[in-house]
Amino acid sequence: MLSYLLRRIAASIVVLVLISLFTYAVFFLLSPDPAYQICGKTCTPERIEQIHNTLGLNQPFWMQYWEFVRGIFGGRTFGTGPDAIACDVPCLGFSFQTNQQVTEMVTSRFPVTLTLALGSGILWLLFGVAGGLLAAVKRGSWWDKGVLALALGGISLPNYFVALVLQYLLVVQLKWLPFPQAVPFADDPVRWFQAYIMPWTVLAFGYAAMYTRIVRTNVIDTLGQNFMRTARAKGLDQSVVMRRHALRPSLTPVVTLFGMDFAGLLGGALITETVFGLNGIGKLTADSITKNDQPVIMAVTLLAAALVVVANIVVDLLYTVLDPRVRVRSS
Repeated sequence: MLSYLLRRIAASIVVLVLISLFTYAVFFLLSPDPAYQICGKTCTPERIEQIHNTLGLNQPFWMQYWEFVRGIFGGRTFGTGPDAIACDVPCLGFSFQTNQQVTEMVTSRFPVTLTLALGSGILWLLFGVAGGLLAAVKRGSWWDKGVLALALGGISLPNYFVALVLQYLLVVQLKWLPFPQAVPFADDPVRWFQAYIMPWTVLAFGYAAMYTRIVRTNVIDTLGQNFMRTARAKGLDQSVVMRRHALRPSLTPVVTLFGMDFAGLLGGALITETVFGLNGIGKLTADSITKNDQPVIMAVTLLAAALVVVANIVVDLLYTVLDPRVRVRSS
């Protein structure tokens, strides 16, 4: 098990290095000169040269990439002399559009996105698995048809439409909730919960619908397997049969999807954050694209890639818990 984990970590490090190299090449080698993007249209050649020297853009590409990687683990300094700008560890770059370290910009927005992803992830996993199991057990009944109808609606309706409808009903008409505005949990727990309940619901609605259909299909398929008939023939309780023998193997694809979906949300939920005015990673990415703030865009891209890679490792480890056959092959 330990050797399997070490192999997965080593492979993930290689993947992250390749992703960082490709991303850096796209933003600083294949895209327009960052100096012109920073300086603007009325920039002088002297100012362009100064920016090149400050960012090290006059160096060979491999040297630029090495300085970027070294900055992540050891920090770096942009420029020399009195105009030098220090970038602390982990240095993901410096935004000359906002005069801020990119790491500070990302970390200040990440708690909002993390809260949004955690809350919605718990909701869609809970309702998706429960709804799919209920529909499979009650196959062909009104329960099954009702769950499938809700799932079809969740898949069909876009997030921004559901968000606007919820805001109109709960905020404007019924006045049950205030308009979402992120506040720290320690400052006001009630206000914090009120601020996130609608974004959580909007994100969970679509994902739960998809998970419901997947769980239903997998459980129905599992119920027809030979080992299920054997379990019933042994006289096991129906709840034990469903929980241990039907649901457990059906969760393997769900774990895969949840890991990827959750990691993707940690990279920013652009539409939901924009509609509800939450300043998370998604909103930061949209603002940076508008300003063509390349260091921030690249940092968010690398963050999202790293989260997906880490999620893959966690999913592989969970496989060994859910499926003993995987545990045998990985040992």
